[in-house]
Amino acid sequence: MTLSTSRSTTADAGAAVAPRTPPAARARPVLPRRFERILCLDDFEVAARRHLPWSVFSYLAGAAETNRSLRANRDAYAAYDFVPRVLVDVSKRALGVSLFGRRYSVPFGVAPMGLAALSAYRGDLVLAEAAARDNLPFVMSGSSLIRLEEVAKVNPDAWFQAYLPGDDAAIVALLDRVQAAGYRTLVITLDTPVAANRENNVRAGFSIPVRPGPRLAWQGLTHPRWLFGTFLRTMALHGMPHFENSYATRGAPILSPNVERNLSDRGHLNWRHLRMIRRRWPGELVVKGVLDARDARQAVAEGADGIIASNHGGRQLDGAVAPLRVLPRIVDACPQVPVMIDSGIRRGADVLKALALGARFVFVGRPFGFAASVAGEAGVLRAFELLRSEVSRNMGLLGVTAIEQLDTSFLVGGDPAQPLTQDSR
Repeated sequence: MTLSTSRSTTADAGAAVAPRTPPAARARPVLPRRFERILCLDDFEVAARRHLPWSVFSYLAGAAETNRSLRANRDAYAAYDFVPRVLVDVSKRALGVSLFGRRYSVPFGVAPMGLAALSAYRGDLVLAEAAARDNLPFVMSGSSLIRLEEVAKVNPDAWFQAYLPGDDAAIVALLDRVQAAGYRTLVITLDTPVAANRENNVRAGFSIPVRPGPRLAWQGLTHPRWLFGTFLRTMALHGMPHFENSYATRGAPILSPNVERNLSDRGHLNWRHLRMIRRRWPGELVVKGVLDARDARQAVAEGADGIIASNHGGRQLDGAVAPLRVLPRIVDACPQVPVMIDSGIRRGADVLKALALGARFVFVGRPFGFAASVAGEAGVLRAFELLRSEVSRNMGLLGVTAIEQLDTSFLVGGDPAQPLTQDSR
């Protein structure tokens, strides 16, 4: 079924999107020398902590309540150990993975991150262009500050992640807009029925909307690279940032008192809405935020083409299980579709552990956001390079030459409720 291609519901539909040179046609940006000691993804977080005002850093880095799920995500990966093979010719290793009919260069992509343009200048475009240049998937967040049409111009293969509006007509209008922009893969986030309790944001002085005051002003003045390179540059060249993609029409400015309420009114959404979306959306439909195998199975029965196991990086229900722990159950429940995963991935070893447990693909969020904030596209490309190198090197040390060879026979440990076998899948 084809959606309407009318863009009359978009408030600024008539605004022209400035042409940009395709990423592949531009010289690869060079990482500033001050970042030459960045050796792993965690180093970008250290650099971002210095670069960003504390309130903005806390929004990007923090999670909900006690941060228990945030910590559990990392603990889940640490619970597994590798069983390497020896005397395997690993001189040639293939990192490519096929997903939804496309071959990507690596088995990881960029998870959706809201407000990316607040921590990095034109952050969504930076991430989208870097992903296009290196041939890996980029998922644009529905809570972004740059119009989805502009992102599609620089990365026609980008995926769009939606937080569903509160009524059927608004959902349909948003779908029409997303398809008209050329997106072919739609990701629906399901784990945000109500707003999370993000106490760390309150303690750090961050709110949605951002409320200016002496504390925030001081944080900006004491972080001049961010103040002049991101915030004031954005205001001077592009005006007040708005939530551009939560609806078919332009959303509220980031300084509006109504943003959080509007973005959080989803408590009534149910399986009927997913069925409605499936009937209207002609491309790939992926659901994100699934942790129960029963929900995953039903989503596939309702027409989902893929599942992303996720606890929102620990940013929603504090105490929600780490996705890695339930990944094998979801994979077993949905063998007919690709099961992907995010939340807590920081190393190439993490990527390989998730793939060995049955994930087809993994997505990484915060580290790429940190990289964009401190060094723009050059920083994101460096982050890709670091993670790619770790995946390739660990494959060699593990005795693996292709991603498809990974299975549970390469692992020991993990969740006692999910015993591993020494047989290949």
